[in-house]
Amino acid sequence: MLVLVAPGQGAQTPGFLTPWLELPGAADRIAGWSDAIGLDLAHYGTKADADEIRDTAVAQPLLVAAGLLSAAALDASPGVVAGHSVGEITAAALAGVIDDEAALRFVRTRGLGMAEAAAATETGMAALLGGDPEVTVPHLEKLGLTPANVNGAGQIVAAGTAAQIAALTEDKPEGVRRVVPLKVAGAFHTLHMAPAVDQLRAAAATLTVTDPKVTYVSNADGKTVATGDEVISRIVGQVANPVRWDLCMETFAELGVTALIEASPGGTLVGLAKRALPGVKTLALKTPDDLDAARALISEHAGA
Repeated sequence: MLVLVAPGQGAQTPGFLTPWLELPGAADRIAGWSDAIGLDLAHYGTKADADEIRDTAVAQPLLVAAGLLSAAALDASPGVVAGHSVGEITAAALAGVIDDEAALRFVRTRGLGMAEAAAATETGMAALLGGDPEVTVPHLEKLGLTPANVNGAGQIVAAGTAAQIAALTEDKPEGVRRVVPLKVAGAFHTLHMAPAVDQLRAAAATLTVTDPKVTYVSNADGKTVATGDEVISRIVGQVANPVRWDLCMETFAELGVTALIEASPGGTLVGLAKRALPGVKTLALKTPDDLDAARALISEHAGA
C-alpha cells in the first residue's frame, strides 16, 4: 500500500519550483492559481530569496501549489494520503475533498491569517533533537512552551514567544542533544494562532466539500477521517493545535503501508519515515528527475 504525503512549512528553498515549471502545462496551472489568489507563485517559487519565501503568507500557498503540481505529474493512485501542517490542505485536495483552486484559495486565507497573528507578538519555533517525549513535554510546559509538532523519530518542535525559545536554548530537557531554532515566522499550532482560526472557519463555510475518495489521515490524532466536512473542520482547528505526525506514522504502519512518497518539496517527511517506519520504502519528489523512480515504486506498491 502506498501513502502520498505533503510537507509543511520549512520545506521550501529558493528556486525549488523552477524545474517543475518546465513540465507540460505546469506554468499555465501555476499562472491560473496565481491569478485566483493574487500571488505570483512562479516568481516566489523561482526567483525569490529565502527571506521572501519564509513569509508564511507566501510559503503556505507556494507549498500547496508545489505539492499539487508534483502529484499531478506523478499521476499516482495512493491508498492513503496525509500532510504535515499546511500539507493537510494539499492532502485534502489529493483526496478529492476540495478541488485544486479551492485548496489554493483556502490556504491563501490560512497563510494571511497566520501571518497577521504572528505579527502580534514576537514568537518562534525550535526543533528538539533526541530525548524522551515523556521528559521533554513536561519540561516545555514548565517553560511556557507548546509541543507544537510531535514528529516522532526523536523530534519534537517547541513553539512560543521569542523569550521562551531563548530560555529553552539555555535550559534543554534532559536527553535532548540539540535545540535548533527554525526559520519560520511565528509560533504555529499554538494559542498564538487562535485569531487565524475564525478567519479560516469563515473561509471553510464557503467551500464545496465531498468525502475523501482515499484514506485520509489527520494530524490531530493520527486517525482516519471518513467525511469531507470532518476533514475541513480538523484542518481549521489544526492552526492553533499541535501536529501529531508521530501518530500519523503509527497509523500508516497499522494500515499496512509499504511505500511512502513525499510530494514536492520532498525530503523532511521521508527523513522521519526512514527512522520511524523501518522496512517502508521511501522516495522524495525533489525535482521531476525523481518521477521515474517514483512511478517504479508505485508499480510495486500501489496495488494494495
